[in-house]
Amino acid sequence: MATTSSTPGYVRFTGHRHLTQRLVLSTLTGKPVHISGIRSSSPTAPGLAPHEISFLRLLEAVTNGSSIQISYTGTTMTYHPGLITGSVPGAGASAHGDVIEYTLSETNRRGISYFLIPLALLAPFSKAHMNVRFSGPGVITAATELGDMSVDSFRLAILPLYGLFGIPPARIDLLVRQRSCAGFGERRGGGVVEMRFASQVRLPKTLHMNRSPGRIKRIGGVAYSTGVSASNNKRMIHAARSVLNALTGEIKIGEASPGKDDARNKIGIGFGLSLVAESSVPGVVYSADMVSPARGGALPEDLGVQCAHQLLEAIAKGGCVSWAAARTVLTLMAMGSEDVGRLRIGSEVMDAETIGLARDLRKFGASSWGLRPVGEDDTDDMMVSVKGAGVGNVGRKIA
Repeated sequence: MATTSSTPGYVRFTGHRHLTQRLVLSTLTGKPVHISGIRSSSPTAPGLAPHEISFLRLLEAVTNGSSIQISYTGTTMTYHPGLITGSVPGAGASAHGDVIEYTLSETNRRGISYFLIPLALLAPFSKAHMNVRFSGPGVITAATELGDMSVDSFRLAILPLYGLFGIPPARIDLLVRQRSCAGFGERRGGGVVEMRFASQVRLPKTLHMNRSPGRIKRIGGVAYSTGVSASNNKRMIHAARSVLNALTGEIKIGEASPGKDDARNKIGIGFGLSLVAESSVPGVVYSADMVSPARGGALPEDLGVQCAHQLLEAIAKGGCVSWAAARTVLTLMAMGSEDVGRLRIGSEVMDAETIGLARDLRKFGASSWGLRPVGEDDTDDMMVSVKGAGVGNVGRKIA
């Protein structure tokens, strides 16, 4: 919940919801935030959660001059953003390298996409390249039961969308050096992921995706298993194909190669499936993720069918952007040049989370969105008009 600021210069919020979103907007706009009431009513775990503290540390690593103050109980914090520097040697990265080495502790329960999605939003506005290597017992490359997408869905369904804004995806590399699932007990996380984002721009281009989303022309994806038999991959793929073959004949679902000595390394055990559907219209992508429960007990066949059904549901929601990518696209539109961009979006995608982004952007000084029904066909799609704030890359302007 956002509240009116009584302290000049601060944007004030209450509660822990949308914390990373608000910190990213604060960093992009240069406006400090004051957040109070962070799980203040929780009797067992009040204050910031471990994954939220890890994200704050990550912000410190990729910026210069940021200031973070947290109360004794952890229920109140202030954040003064600094300049987004990326992996500048000596400022985040090692003096002799160009990569920020970031370790996630075993207390983290969120998937690596929880960190990658906001990091990718900051990367185009960085002064230098944004190269970060995540490692440690808290790195989970699979999807999670908390709703985080897998690293494969992030690579296949989120990163290509940056090309729509004049940010070349060809200069963005995402390397999965060790896969891992959430696991259970002592076998948790343990993955290694490296993102190299070398596409820095002054201003994202204005986006116009106001036409029909087209028809699905191909389906891809990745099946993965960590610490268990790789035969689970084929079983998931076969089950998913049995559902999706009626939709299109071009289905290419790959198998992730097993890690080295997965059985000996203490990585999270499990298996999962990431599916991505591409439309005949460039830039229209839908994704779905399913992963085995941390305690086990799921059959690969059931998981494959469930993931296929989830993908069909994402397609049925309509629009030119899926729910998983909507906030990334709308944020880039709001940070772009001072022109009005348009995006066709499904009415079910325009949910409370997406409306919350519009309210947060308004608090940070961006223009309000314009919403209207498409009205050209029998769908419930809506047209969203977003005027860019012209924030741009401050680091590049100074340089």
